[in-house]
Formats: sequence, C-alpha cells, structure tokens
Amino acid sequence: MPTYVAFLRAINLGANRKFAKADIARVVEGVGFTDVETHINTGNVRFTTPMRSRAKIEALLEAAFAEDRGFDVPTIVFTTAEVRAIAAEAASLAQEHPELARHYIYLLKDELPAATAAKVEGLASEAGGMVVRGRVAHALLGPAYQAGQVDPLGAAKLLGVATNRNRTVIDAIAEKWC
Repeated sequence: MPTYVAFLRAINLGANRKFAKADIARVVEGVGFTDVETHINTGNVRFTTPMRSRAKIEALLEAAFAEDRGFDVPTIVFTTAEVRAIAAEAASLAQEHPELARHYIYLLKDELPAATAAKVEGLASEAGGMVVRGRVAHALLGPAYQAGQVDPLGAAKLLGVATNRNRTVIDAIAEKWC
C-alpha cells in the first residue's frame, strides 16, 4: 500500500488557526488512513492508504480538516519516494551553493507553467535565487539575506498554493519516513 507525506499550509499561525499534531493524526485516521505519524507542529503527516490519486487524497484531507477545524487547510501531498528525491535535490543544490545562509523548500500543489517557473527563477537578487523543479521551488538565500524576511525574492505570490519548510525539516522527514 502506498505511503504519502502531506504538508499542511497555514496552520498554527496566530490564535485562530491552531491544529495540534494529535488532532491532525486523529482526523487523518478518521478518513481511514493508517500508519499515521506527525513530525513537529508545522503540519507534516505521514500515512498509508490504498488511494492512488494525489488530487483525491488532498481533497479528502482538506474536506476533513475544514470540517474539524472550521477553516480551510490547504494540503500538499507527495509520495515518500518524492520526498526522498526532494531531499536529495536539496542536498545537491546545497553542494553547488556552499555560501547559503538559508535554504527554504516550497512544496507546490501544482507544477508551475514553464513561463511562470522561468519568471520565478529570474527573481534572483543579491539575497539569493530560486530553482524550480516540478512541484518544488528551492529558495537559495545567500549571505545578503536578512534573517526574518518572509519572502525576500518576491516569489511566493507566483507559486500558487504552496507551503514551505526549511531544508533541515525536509531532511529530517526524509530520513525518518522515507
């Protein structure tokens, strides 16, 4: 049976969007998924299901999360093999760019059209640059990056439905679950 990792967007931000790990696991189990486990409190959950359609899995989870929470929880799903590949790509990019101060990985619900991906990659500045690979965009931020800047390259608005994690979290998830 396939195993997936879902990345939840925009939870545990402020007082009105709380979604504890135990509640996430309960809801995921409630839709019939098994082998459910969460990782840190930023909305990362692994599960097994016989379902094979990523879009159907995302829709089922989003409906269940909205019903339980009372607010929308955009959900981006990858197979464990895809997460392992994302971590490997991140490691390769880090080797190519040893000067990185930060490496954020944007996980996209949908692959970007080629023109949009080119525009995102063209946003390079002295703060860093973006590399787009399928449903993933890597923000490679160099020494000029100012800590605390949310979107120093102005790329987030071009990515569609997405959530991001730092490379450390992606590496930990890949090692733990993939």
